[in-house]
Amino acid sequence: MTAPDKLSEAEASDRLAFLAAEIARHNALYHTDDAPEISDADYDALMRENNAIEARFPELVREDSPSKAVGAAPAGNLTKVAHAQRMYSLDNAFADEDVTEFVDRVRRYLKLADNEVVALTAEPKIDGLSCSLRYEQGVLVLAATRGDGSVGEDVTANVRTIDDIPDRLTGVAPAVFEIRGEVYMAKDDFAALNARLLDEAEDPAKARQFANPRNAAAGSLRQKDPGVTASRPLRFLAHGWGEASEVPAETQKGVMDAIAAWGLPVSDDLVRVEDAAPALAHYRGIEARRADLPFDIDGVVYKVDRLDWQKRLGFVAKAPRWAIAHKFPAEKAQTTLEAIDIQVGRTGKLTPVGRLVPVTVGGVVVSNVTLHNADEIARLGVRPGDRIVVQRAGDVIPQVVENLTRDEERPAFIYPDHCPVCGSEAVREEGEVDIRCTGGLICAAQRFERLRHFVSRGALDIAGLGDKTIEEFLELGWIKEPADIFRLAAYRDELLTREGWKEKSVENLLAAIEAKRAPDAARLLFGLGIRHVGAVTARDMLKRYTTLPAIRALGADIIALRDATPQALAEEDSRYRNRLDKAVAELIGVENVGAAVGHALADFFHEPHNVEAWDDLLREVSPPDFIVETQESEVSGKTVVFTGSLETMSRDEAKAQAEALGAKSAGSVSKKTDLVVAGPGAGSKLKQAEALGIRVIDEAGWAAIVAAAGM
Repeated sequence: MTAPDKLSEAEASDRLAFLAAEIARHNALYHTDDAPEISDADYDALMRENNAIEARFPELVREDSPSKAVGAAPAGNLTKVAHAQRMYSLDNAFADEDVTEFVDRVRRYLKLADNEVVALTAEPKIDGLSCSLRYEQGVLVLAATRGDGSVGEDVTANVRTIDDIPDRLTGVAPAVFEIRGEVYMAKDDFAALNARLLDEAEDPAKARQFANPRNAAAGSLRQKDPGVTASRPLRFLAHGWGEASEVPAETQKGVMDAIAAWGLPVSDDLVRVEDAAPALAHYRGIEARRADLPFDIDGVVYKVDRLDWQKRLGFVAKAPRWAIAHKFPAEKAQTTLEAIDIQVGRTGKLTPVGRLVPVTVGGVVVSNVTLHNADEIARLGVRPGDRIVVQRAGDVIPQVVENLTRDEERPAFIYPDHCPVCGSEAVREEGEVDIRCTGGLICAAQRFERLRHFVSRGALDIAGLGDKTIEEFLELGWIKEPADIFRLAAYRDELLTREGWKEKSVENLLAAIEAKRAPDAARLLFGLGIRHVGAVTARDMLKRYTTLPAIRALGADIIALRDATPQALAEEDSRYRNRLDKAVAELIGVENVGAAVGHALADFFHEPHNVEAWDDLLREVSPPDFIVETQESEVSGKTVVFTGSLETMSRDEAKAQAEALGAKSAGSVSKKTDLVVAGPGAGSKLKQAEALGIRVIDEAGWAAIVAAAGM
């Protein structure tokens, strides 16, 4: 991974797109599916990388940026409900210095004197499922999960089965008051639940077992049947509030005392402290008693006590300025690494997974551990049979932190150079840590994602082939590769017998497929999912090469060029590698298309399975020669740069419009730039254009140019 300060703008844009998709996937796994794949620490690292790139390239901040998101969209099995006030997440602190800086930041923001006391509340950060309880006239009328912060799931009927949550508040409460907190499962109750599920299972080997109390609580609360929730030992702990017609105190501690008086549980370890030093002392005390607490916690939350200060401090995109979560370091244990298995992800990434002699870490039995990649295995020097130290970073996914027997004589682990699923070559591109399968079109592990991409809006855009339909056809064995989509008519009668399919929907699907028998060549090339060949790159290449057979011939030429270069020497000596990369780029001969694309093409066509799938597809479809038709406009022959957020079109669509108008779309501003189209959030490029005296217009101005050209 390249450091953010070393990225070009194009590389930064690609990395932000990857991070947006990857973080959204992990948010859904954690918040919606209750099945996280990575540790809190690894998730935080992805977020820090995203934020660092956005800070350097503010004009590239995406509408779907993780920095703007909270949680994940609710799943479809429960009724969605909008929150009256957004449910925010918290920023994290990992060291004492972070907490001190948080308090200093509050002082600076409020313009307080250096010696003015900043009172805080400090309380355990319980590891549960966020829930908001809405009381009207003291009566519970709605309970909702956090969801994406704006919209959650209605779990009112389920919440009514939890003994800790009263249907009616004690005493006099405001007309409207939303109490927010965590639904959780105590450690002892969690162990008893797993034991009961094991006893009740007909086949103990197939018994459902929850991985940890947090997953158990989330899975139990988000049930369609409240009876299932009632059978699970759930608890609740309040930590704040949302919409309120009246607030019963002027401080955080005072309101929490009122909530406790109304009959809701509040942590016994919630205290008021003055400034960072006593807050950190309270943290140390809770950390020392962590293992003895009846529930899992992963840190301590500090909040500014004065509510008038909270109001002045306000919020950033996804978190309040007046609160921060101080995370605990991971818990550790020793065990033996029995085996290393290689799993192939949906994007072809080969991930090593360590199989352990089961060990309890932080109250959870751990039997598998992520080893991340080949470099991590080499760094740790791990081999089957080694004695290792594992930790549950963030109390989620365990990882290896130390190899205690690396000096013992034992053969090193040999990382595979072929995919264990399909047998295709597995390669690592220069500058990357991941090794990927090159068998994209035929690899069963990647099949769903490849087909999903092939029919997506930016590629062939086949209506009716959504995720569920692709999954259904894959399970039936009707499709494996893109060409199979164009042979689905053979299953027409059988499809009509399946649930959810009627004559009209079947005919619409088959008609949509037939309509793509002569697809745009650039869309088809992009749809094949060749690494580094995005929509713009596909168009740029076909502007020169015109046909897909010519692209295949280019791939063969690059393979021949690589075979003529001493590959081992190229890998060991950067001079040879640079010479090869330069030769590949020159062979391609397309501006802004470099060696990375060429090597990806060569890797793709070097794999016989991919060539077979390519030939099979071109027997089913006949894309016409790719010809870019342009028309005269006021920007014909000029260079246009788009910067900032575009609100009515995508960046790729805007570039395609410029191309159709006879203009060249560039990625950076220079003296050769003729026009800059600046949307909201435009940063350094706009400043550079203004400094150079280059004409700048907004998106509406660009739309007027397009309309004037008759497009």
